[in-house]
Amino acid sequence: MSADLDAISPPGKLSAAHNLSDFDSGEPVLDDWLRRRALHNEASGASRTYVVCIGKTVVGYYTLAVGAVAHAEAPGRVRRNMPDPLPVMVIGRLAVDKSLQRRSIGKGLLRDAVLRTVQASEIAGIRAILVHAISEPAKRFYEGCGFIASPIDPLTVVLTVAEAKKILTETH
Repeated sequence: MSADLDAISPPGKLSAAHNLSDFDSGEPVLDDWLRRRALHNEASGASRTYVVCIGKTVVGYYTLAVGAVAHAEAPGRVRRNMPDPLPVMVIGRLAVDKSLQRRSIGKGLLRDAVLRTVQASEIAGIRAILVHAISEPAKRFYEGCGFIASPIDPLTVVLTVAEAKKILTETH
């Protein structure tokens, strides 16, 4: 499904009208979750899924859910002067169809997730954005975008909301 990047929609909330059947990120667990769980989680309020599409066909997505993380799992500058556990926004999943990978769509989705988290932090306490990366290459992607590793879990990365605001300001 090679496509002109101009044909890709801005991120929007997942709905039953979206075509999920053709999505193939190369990570079966991410593809299966999108097809089997995303709409259910949306309906139950467990997470919110945002998608980018060509027409109604999903070509990329990410999920957001609120959470908390114990002090021991957070890097020092994230936990400093904060309650235990720390309030966080979790990016549960982020994936792009194989045909469109390495074209900055993932970075665009991440930027949108960070922007939505910063907006949410204005109305509710959120100290940081947390990601449990699916693999080492995924972890490197997030680290390249400013996230730092957790001292406990080698595939967990964190970005404070304050750092996220700075990054958004610098790249806008």
